[in-house]
Amino acid sequence: MQAMIHLSERKMYFCLKCLLIMKKWLRNPWLWAGVLVVAALAIYPLYRQIFAPNVTTPDGESAEFFVHTGWDYTRVGDQLLQQKLIKDPMAFHWVARQMNYPRNVKPGRYILQHNMSTRDLVQLLRSGKQTPVKFTFVKFRTTQQLADYVAEKLEMRPAELLEALNDRAFLEKFNGLTPQTALAIFIPNTYEVYWNIKPKDLVSRMYKEYQAFWTQDRNNLREKLGLSRLEVVTIASIVEEESNQNEEKPRIAGVYLNRIKKGWPLEADPTVKYAVGDFSLRRILDVHLQTDSPYNTYMYPGIPPGPICTPSIPSIDAVLNRERHDYMFFCAKVEGDGYHHFSQTLAEHSAYAQQYHSMLNQRGIMQ
Repeated sequence: MQAMIHLSERKMYFCLKCLLIMKKWLRNPWLWAGVLVVAALAIYPLYRQIFAPNVTTPDGESAEFFVHTGWDYTRVGDQLLQQKLIKDPMAFHWVARQMNYPRNVKPGRYILQHNMSTRDLVQLLRSGKQTPVKFTFVKFRTTQQLADYVAEKLEMRPAELLEALNDRAFLEKFNGLTPQTALAIFIPNTYEVYWNIKPKDLVSRMYKEYQAFWTQDRNNLREKLGLSRLEVVTIASIVEEESNQNEEKPRIAGVYLNRIKKGWPLEADPTVKYAVGDFSLRRILDVHLQTDSPYNTYMYPGIPPGPICTPSIPSIDAVLNRERHDYMFFCAKVEGDGYHHFSQTLAEHSAYAQQYHSMLNQRGIMQ
């Protein structure tokens, strides 16, 4: 019993001695400094992986990066490295896993800032907060041209947009739109859409823009003409092809509306080019006039079944604000400045037409 008590006292003495030594050490600032240094050395590599700048851009300001539909996070990392947008791919992959990016890869167009940290980069990509694409529709003569252009700007392929523009059941939802009239809703203007927008979503978006374009003022003018929106756009597409001089367009529109009012065929050369499918024609010949197509306004009276191009806003407004006059004919001037001679009689028009044809003969332009 005494031996056990003696042993316990020795243990207590040893413990007290240890405590006294530790107390002395804890009061030593050099010890704490050493602990902090060791901790810093252990934590610093982790800090660098997460918070140190890792994004580098060619211009030192920003760069766009596209994440395609179907990519996984390893493909994203490979592309970032291949495009030289990150300096430390290992840091990207480690942080991406810690932030659960492999389960949250979202396609889109992202703008990366120079010297972004790995954490900020992954946070942006996994958030899906992409930057829209800004692009401008110009004049297109066919849906194929339109689809090719869109495919250069967005993720979709031309065939995907063409499929949507030829889907009658889908187009029917937009106030009876058809494959022949679908081009009408693409008003040339500048728009912002997400890069990975789906084809049908793009069509829906453009229809909303088309609806917004038709303000109350434009609708009032249209109703006074007794025309539908589609008819206005279709006539405007002919005006668009006839002249690039905006100040002359209301007068040209007036000619076609005068013909419609009198029940004359439109006899518009641009519709023949569309029917033939050759937009390079400088001269319309008798053989072209024999092309059997509802777009051939020499053969079929009335307004064509759809626009022959995407007319500009000035061309559409030129129809709505057409010039009131008695002209029934017009012919391009021989000067080639884009302007026209306007005539009330066929005899006067024939004289101008003869001058123009003589100019084409002199220049060797046969078609």
